[in-house]
Amino acid sequence: MRTILHSDLNNFYASVECLKNPEIRDKPVVVVGSKEDRHGIVLAKNTIAKNLGVKTGDVYWEAKQKCGKSLVEVPADFSAYLAASKEVRAIYGDYTERIEAYGIDECWLDVTRCGNGLEIAEEIRERVKSETGLTVSIGVSWNKIFAKLGSDMKKPDAVTEITPENYKEKVWVLPVQDLLYVGKATQRKLNRIGVKTIGQLAQTDEKILTDLLGKWGSYIRTFARGRDESPVLTVGEEAAIKSIGNSLTVYRDLKTEDDVEIVIWLLADSVASRMREAGLSKARTVQLYMRDSKLVGYQKQGKLPHPTNNMNDIARFAFGLFKEAYPWNEHVRGLGLSVTDFITGNEQLDMFADIAKDEKQKRLDSAIDKIRAKYGNNIIQSATVFKDPKLRDLDIKGEHVIHPYSFFKNNK
Repeated sequence: MRTILHSDLNNFYASVECLKNPEIRDKPVVVVGSKEDRHGIVLAKNTIAKNLGVKTGDVYWEAKQKCGKSLVEVPADFSAYLAASKEVRAIYGDYTERIEAYGIDECWLDVTRCGNGLEIAEEIRERVKSETGLTVSIGVSWNKIFAKLGSDMKKPDAVTEITPENYKEKVWVLPVQDLLYVGKATQRKLNRIGVKTIGQLAQTDEKILTDLLGKWGSYIRTFARGRDESPVLTVGEEAAIKSIGNSLTVYRDLKTEDDVEIVIWLLADSVASRMREAGLSKARTVQLYMRDSKLVGYQKQGKLPHPTNNMNDIARFAFGLFKEAYPWNEHVRGLGLSVTDFITGNEQLDMFADIAKDEKQKRLDSAIDKIRAKYGNNIIQSATVFKDPKLRDLDIKGEHVIHPYSFFKNNK
């Protein structure tokens, strides 16, 4: 049986800010986006602010009402958060090479061959606190889904173990929406048929769930029963051979198609580069994931006219998917782009393809990859992204936050 940890840095952004400025530790602290660009939306809060009712997504004036004059507002400093994240991941690396990021502040670790999982989790918790000043909550289980549930059960600075012997008592009593990947829309549908806990989900007939939710119903029923066998990826492994993608929650809401186009080009650049690094020739399908400012999600995918690993082709196609699928009921909060359905073996050239142009693009991509490897990912960029200097400075590929949707692509 495997031993999987899920380690979650507590109140990460706010905790880093309190380490940078110890004088604010005993006050309610919120990390906010730019007031000009994002109306001062709360991106993170410390425990004191949380206890006063502040929620991620609050507008700054709402947080001010809840906390009063003692509230400390800090602008987001993503370079500091990335540096802190790397420091913590170096500690994880002392125990296992099987580390899979789930955002900048969360990781799964497979420690099956590394000793007692509970002891390792406690040691990591202590080391993170003593060596970085941050705290983590760690879940210990035999699968990724339950390990993540465990890390959410006790916060901050705690370890929770979920075993085959105790999971029904610990997990099945929880609200169904606590299960990873059960969003609000799925929760509402499940609640309408009387499924309100994870245990009820686990015991519902599979056909009822697939009739209600399609294949998704089978997925989440499997998760609820503890039968998640998805692997924890090795650092440097070709993550998501069935799909490669990146996602981004932007520093400000995207209000126009021009804003969205910039981020899609950045994502496409990252994805195309990672394809080439993984030795994948071309993809046939592009998938786009969109989340609005009220956290409602949309997705759209389509087959490319010709298989490609070229940023321009991927970006243009993805932008077309966006224009088809997004209703503009709200501003855009986050975007994710992935490619899948890769060509394997000997590629069959389309007789109508511009072969000379294709080869020229390959040479250009290779030259750009070499320059970026030496001078950094942002040294060469598409002209499209220069419309917004702050967006232009984002290094999506360098931060390499693994797209959550790769989970499903690895488990088909």
